[in-house]
Amino acid sequence: MYYGFDMGGTKIELAVFDHDLNPVWQKRVPTPKDDYQALLNVFNELTAEADAKFSCQGKVGVGVPGIVNHADGIVFTTNVPAAKYKPLVHDLAKTLKRPVKVENDANCFALSEAWDPDFKRYPSVLGIILGTGVGGGFVINGKVLSGKNGIAGEIGHMNMSVRAAKLLGDTVPEVLCGCGQTACFETYLSGPGFERIYTAFTGEKCPAIEIIQRYQQGDLHAKQHVERYMAVLAMFMGQVITVFDPDLVVFGGGLSQFDDIYRLLPEILPQYLYGIAKLPAIEKARYGNSGGARGAAFLNLVD
Repeated sequence: MYYGFDMGGTKIELAVFDHDLNPVWQKRVPTPKDDYQALLNVFNELTAEADAKFSCQGKVGVGVPGIVNHADGIVFTTNVPAAKYKPLVHDLAKTLKRPVKVENDANCFALSEAWDPDFKRYPSVLGIILGTGVGGGFVINGKVLSGKNGIAGEIGHMNMSVRAAKLLGDTVPEVLCGCGQTACFETYLSGPGFERIYTAFTGEKCPAIEIIQRYQQGDLHAKQHVERYMAVLAMFMGQVITVFDPDLVVFGGGLSQFDDIYRLLPEILPQYLYGIAKLPAIEKARYGNSGGARGAAFLNLVD
């Protein structure tokens, strides 16, 4: 059995999958955000419950909202202060009395999608989350690419290109990103960034869902905004694809529900790609909010 934990700032979810990768059980509990021992206890209790339920010792994978340094087992996460700079990988293995694989939650999202029956045919998969931030994960031949420092896939923290900066001009002010830098693509392409660009050009604060509704109703300002946002997204994607050259790109997160992305991006993106490049397949995520736990469970599929 494969156990996948999705550790978030408010809840920890355990999803259990059988050897045919079918989901067989799931449970959520609140996250002890400020007590490290209590956090470890939650993992221990959920694992023990699953072991008893299925009369086995399942293989454990964990997705965390942050960076995992695999060399020393330490994680960096701001969403769960109790685990910040703690050797969570080693402590979980000791607590659960078995090997534990821990990865960034965006990597788990990408892995979950890469193992979808329709997507397994693609040798390389790039998962991109357009949500409160911009996260990414690379999967090659069914295995996550973590990188030397565990930061592979942190594509939202690439700096804005000159071309994108010229498009937005001085109208959209730079803001400090969570990584401590300014002008990260994340601050423009995330859900809050989407709204901030709209406000900068129209003077009106408006939630993303309402902006999209206005766009679908033919509102001129909303249409201009979407054109502007999609151009920046295409510039960003052009850089990422040039570096990684994936067979498949899968979008998740709140903005991924905006279906016109999948119509507009293939039209705009080619002008920002290397001359001989052909577009990768571009798809919406199949597993939504369950992808984190699912991908965490699948960390044990490939050694």
